[in-house]
Amino acid sequence: MNENTEQQIPLWRVVISVMRAALGVQSSKNRERDFTRGRPAAYIIAGLIFTITFILVLWGVVKIVMHYAGA
Repeated sequence: MNENTEQQIPLWRVVISVMRAALGVQSSKNRERDFTRGRPAAYIIAGLIFTITFILVLWGVVKIVMHYAGA
């Protein structure tokens, strides 16, 4: 698939792009592709879902650690 075509970015690429951006390892090429071809709503929704999931996982890990620490 040619990267220069004006097709929409598939959902799996949006998810991977959001995860890489959250970790700070997004390449400039992919960031530019996201801003030129991506739909902002898709990135906002994926970012919100990622953030909520990340917070819930952290909360769960803390609960488990606190439980086993006897607190």
